[in-house]
Amino acid sequence: MSSHVDAISRNGLYVDGCRGEFTVQVKAAERLDSRPDLVLLTVKTQDVTAAVRDNSACLTDVPLVTLQNGVRSDELVAELLPQPQILSAVVLMAATYLTAGRVTLLDEGALVIGRPFGPRDAQVDRVASILNEAVPTRVSTNIRGAHWLKLIANLNNALPALTNKSASQVSADPFLRHLAVGLMREGLRVTDRAGVRLESLPGAPVTLLRLFAWLPEGLTALLAAGMARRMDTHGSLLGSTLQSLRRGRPTEIEYLNGEVVRLGQRLGVPTPLNAHVVELVHQVEQTGKFFSADDIRHEIRETEGST
Repeated sequence: MSSHVDAISRNGLYVDGCRGEFTVQVKAAERLDSRPDLVLLTVKTQDVTAAVRDNSACLTDVPLVTLQNGVRSDELVAELLPQPQILSAVVLMAATYLTAGRVTLLDEGALVIGRPFGPRDAQVDRVASILNEAVPTRVSTNIRGAHWLKLIANLNNALPALTNKSASQVSADPFLRHLAVGLMREGLRVTDRAGVRLESLPGAPVTLLRLFAWLPEGLTALLAAGMARRMDTHGSLLGSTLQSLRRGRPTEIEYLNGEVVRLGQRLGVPTPLNAHVVELVHQVEQTGKFFSADDIRHEIRETEGST
């Protein structure tokens, strides 16, 4: 966004949160004006194609790391750049960006990086070593499975966006806690049917996610609520979807819960809860009006009753 670029150019990037308070003086521009040694692609998935196309003149033979939520960005970049240039990373950190030039780091987390279209090689290890100087970074030979695991764990990102509440506030509501579990269980059913081999992430092993699938729903909901509360140490965890709405920007809901819906449709696996929240988030985008937990319950029941 031009306002973010302008603020950074004038005053630097102000950061606070879990690493303390500081300002980074960094060059900021809306487009590349020279060929870099390494590109980190950090736009939302819906902006990936335009970002790569607009900067293509400076990207020849440059390794590019995708850092999007969801599972689609690698394919989008591969439509414009040769596959050997592309590396893919799963981002496991939490931050809040609501005001131009200001970011709050809630949890410094980690990165997991790999080749989306080939085996691990020396370039992957070199880039991982570079990134590890800033953020703990490890290499995966199953980056697709790592992206899918994060996507499933992140399906409840839609609930703060629907309610304009933090993750811990959402988790305090019994209905929303159960809805969060239902969204993840649909994601697990779809990926199981598709034969996706999920990959454990730092702090999020596959076994823990599998527990969500067979433990009693009430217990699973309480576990998820506890995880959300622990993330609120340095500020409210809002989720990327709600942050987009608060900044007046389109959300990436079609590349989050929408991915589960599309894959379910292709495989004949019902995903009604994820389909509901996709539609409701689009309503918030269009109207600017958020929902209460009772509103969401009513909308879901009304839709189910009409089918």
